[in-house]
Amino acid sequence: MTTRLDAITRPKSASDYKATTRHLNIGYGVAVLGLMMALITLIANIAAANTSDPKTAAETLAWSFGLTTMAFGTIKFAIGIVLIGILIRLWLRVESVKVGLGELKPDGDGNVQTGKIKTSHGAATTSATVPNPLPIHKMARTLWAPMLVMGYMLVFAGLIVSFVWSANVGTRTGAGAQAWTAGLQFLGEGFLLAGISFLLGSILASLREGGGQVQESLGLTVKTLMMPTSAKVFVGLMVMGVMLAMLQFVLYLVVIYGEGGNRTLQSFQAWLAWLGPLREISLGLLLAGVVMALVTIGNVLSFQFDRIKEIVTTGN
Repeated sequence: MTTRLDAITRPKSASDYKATTRHLNIGYGVAVLGLMMALITLIANIAAANTSDPKTAAETLAWSFGLTTMAFGTIKFAIGIVLIGILIRLWLRVESVKVGLGELKPDGDGNVQTGKIKTSHGAATTSATVPNPLPIHKMARTLWAPMLVMGYMLVFAGLIVSFVWSANVGTRTGAGAQAWTAGLQFLGEGFLLAGISFLLGSILASLREGGGQVQESLGLTVKTLMMPTSAKVFVGLMVMGVMLAMLQFVLYLVVIYGEGGNRTLQSFQAWLAWLGPLREISLGLLLAGVVMALVTIGNVLSFQFDRIKEIVTTGN
């Protein structure tokens, strides 16, 4: 059963597989916007480094911090847009392979097998129909859009607060705004990377389902790669990264409102010194998860390519 979000990434079965999508061009445009933001912060930081007024430098570095993170978030959002386009292209290719492979396939013995098998790409299952989606695949298809939208909104909110920080440098209000800026923006960055991760999970789900549909449409044994270790590592890293992103936000709130709201500037800076590496670790875990997702996609594509060769050569 397709959901409303599936409809965004899955074209109608009658669509022309040669049709182009606008997602790539839109992704290019959003990425260029993010790059322009990054260039503005580079120029601002160079100016801050060459000014003789420490207060002016601190004010510039405050808002440029918010804009830098906004630039990174914008580029991540662009990646998400491009991945949506890839999902659409994937389903267009599924429809074309159903037609083309049927013309290439020789007659086989017609026997459909069920059970588990070993392949050079890992353990796989055999069945007469497309296997049901895994729980993580259902979650990925449901959450990629909310994560991308909420992530970008949080990053933008942090950018707005960074101007409050810039206007109150050296005061407790400024320190509180600094904590809000970092907490909001890196929670948003974590959600954006989670959205990208869920989109990659949706690609894996679509490869699994689409490959099964091709085999089922030809009346063949549906061979499906079981969840490989790299995919399990991907899920684990993603979960840990999101949890740490949420933890750092909570701890920033502790910084702001702890000690009855009367925390000293020195205490603020002590907390911020170690919260910085914590938020970076959360993003590092999410990025490592993205790497493992790409490794898994490569393995699944290789498995399906071998399956196509098997169908063309044996008919089974």
